[in-house]
Amino acid sequence: MYRDNTKIIKIGDKLIGGGNPIMIQSMTNTHTEDVEATVKQILRLEKAGCDIIRCTVPTIEAAHAIKEIKKQIHIPLVADIHFDYKMAIAAMENGADKIRINPGNIGSTDKIKAVDVAKSRNIPIRVGVNSGSLEKDIVEKYNGVTAKGLVESALDKVKIIEDLGYDNLVISIKSSDVLMCVKAHELIAEQTNYPLHVGITE
Repeated sequence: MYRDNTKIIKIGDKLIGGGNPIMIQSMTNTHTEDVEATVKQILRLEKAGCDIIRCTVPTIEAAHAIKEIKKQIHIPLVADIHFDYKMAIAAMENGADKIRINPGNIGSTDKIKAVDVAKSRNIPIRVGVNSGSLEKDIVEKYNGVTAKGLVESALDKVKIIEDLGYDNLVISIKSSDVLMCVKAHELIAEQTNYPLHVGITE
């Protein structure tokens, strides 16, 4: 599946979508607060061919560490945010090139604050779903975890961000079932022009 008509999204100095080359992204498994260990791992990944790196940001210390990490690496950094919009804002203020959030885990007012900061800095947001966190009502609707259910959930989350007035987005749909993952990407490619973050979840 190759799509050259999607939106072009800028992540640091990298462009994805619109026929640009596919970027390889990996994720650190260090404590992001440990700048030395995190930088060391990222530099090894750079040598292995990694184009974009994602670091988890569960604490304000991790968010602040991004500024120093960015000084020592050569590829864009994505901040992985789970539950606290304040971490998303702090990560962006400290130089994150993109944020990954789950809108379902962040309250509506808080979402607005995080999206407003992303909008003011033109920082892309990766939004989506994985098979392990699919909403119960969608699981019941499709009698289990299915490709159609993953697509519906992902598009619902995209609409949340769009309704807040922002469309600098990358969509992620992940499943531990490879064939389901492929099918979900085929389905969503027909329904949106956003670039896709392709991966397999544990």
